[in-house]
Amino acid sequence: MKYIIVTGGVMSGLGKGITTASIGRILKNRRFEVTAVKIDPYLNIDAGTMNPAQHGEVFVLNDGSEVDLDLGNYERFLDINLNASHNITTGKVYRNVIEKERRGDYLGSTVQIIPHITDEIKSSIRKAACQKINGTEPEICLVEVGGTVGDIESMPFLEAVRQMRGELPSQDLVLIHVTLVPIDTMGELKTKPTQHSVKALREVGIQPDFIVARSTRTTDYSTKKKISAFCDVPPEAVISAATVPDIYEVPLELEREGLADVLCDRLHLEKREPETSWYRTVMKEYSESVAVAIVSKYGIEDVYISIKEALKHAGRALSTQVEIVWMDAEHLDKTVLAAIDGILVPGGFGSRGVKGKLEAIQFARTNAIPYLGLCFGFQLAVIEYAQHMLGWSNAISEEIGNGRYVIAILPEQHSVTELGGTMRLGNYPITVKEGTLIHQLYGKQEIIERHRHRYEVNPQYIDDLRQAGLVFSSQNGDRMESLEISGHPFFLATQFHPEFTSRPAHPSPPFIGFVHAAKERKAAGHGKSG
Repeated sequence: MKYIIVTGGVMSGLGKGITTASIGRILKNRRFEVTAVKIDPYLNIDAGTMNPAQHGEVFVLNDGSEVDLDLGNYERFLDINLNASHNITTGKVYRNVIEKERRGDYLGSTVQIIPHITDEIKSSIRKAACQKINGTEPEICLVEVGGTVGDIESMPFLEAVRQMRGELPSQDLVLIHVTLVPIDTMGELKTKPTQHSVKALREVGIQPDFIVARSTRTTDYSTKKKISAFCDVPPEAVISAATVPDIYEVPLELEREGLADVLCDRLHLEKREPETSWYRTVMKEYSESVAVAIVSKYGIEDVYISIKEALKHAGRALSTQVEIVWMDAEHLDKTVLAAIDGILVPGGFGSRGVKGKLEAIQFARTNAIPYLGLCFGFQLAVIEYAQHMLGWSNAISEEIGNGRYVIAILPEQHSVTELGGTMRLGNYPITVKEGTLIHQLYGKQEIIERHRHRYEVNPQYIDDLRQAGLVFSSQNGDRMESLEISGHPFFLATQFHPEFTSRPAHPSPPFIGFVHAAKERKAAGHGKSG
């Protein structure tokens, strides 16, 4: 096993996750089997209970693990499926060590950060690295250490990395440090933040092999030589990573910098010519464009990063650029909605913004505007239909108010006392009805998609809703999984989250249908071009 450890310095939000995913992509393009691990130094067991407005999207894996959004980037860039072991948190590590101590596994030893915590970290990394990916044994494991060098929370993980470096042959582990190279008011690239960041890394006993210089423009050779001189890495090991318009262009930037070749040299890997089909897919040019509104209560794009990327994937497949118009559900502007090509209501929790989301759904339904609802957007579509087509003005979800609960808590959730990891999570099989829109999109009667919810369509009202014209087009047992409205150009909502399984080369079918319908609306002279 070869390990590539990625750390970051100076500030958070530099793009370590995209850099890590891009490194994996350039190696996968050379037909190496690649896996990835994300280390998050927070004390939470997982990301499931964290506020997405502060931490970003909670991504869900096949096995139901709620993880950091960077694992979503790994899956999308590498076209792989990860599991719980690929997200290591301080909470998981300490829980495992304490459970071992309680069992007496340490034979009376005083349990300490070194060696017990660091040994657990190394063991967790190695176990994750050996997990088969898509049925294949990985050859290279990328490990992204979250946080910033110098943070107290990251220290045990950096110490574990330092130990691994001493335990493994030099050709089996390399360390890449991502750092900021800002530009001053005179337009000069400044290397001092990088120097200080590498100094902090050295203070914990780690010397980077490569430095990825993040900047808004390409790092020139003279700046690379300066970083090389101060940080003791060869100039060819200083890799420029300039800001690009689209994250899928980052692997191309790293290719141009020659990172794959120098990595193969350092890891004693066979040099292979890159396979370019993935690049052709992600760099496909657009011939048309559409505008879709995402009606949400969060004003932060990272909360909906998988939706944003799924729209991009579908758009590329249809040679159509998707412009996203972010709309605050608490301040809905119907004049903007009227000039839009499609409306999407994403998942969410709580009552804030519900009124505006319901109004957006009604507007899409009554004005023949393509609509895609995801999870909460599915439940709200049921509520809106019950309120206006059945006349049940008090129709509501048990989660957000009192009235007629057309959306009720899942029976198995009544006894749940803890919030973390207790929802209906991960992959479930779904039976699709023939002759429906969703059957047309997927082209099969059995699908598997990922879930994250505690509430469902109340079984006692399903017949009433069906008789009023609402089509439940797929289900898992007696649980409704999708709905449609006959005669509408495109009105589809899913209880599951199709955005989590969308990939650049394999766009999600509901998103393909949604973007296609938005194109047709625009071509008919409606929407933004009307």
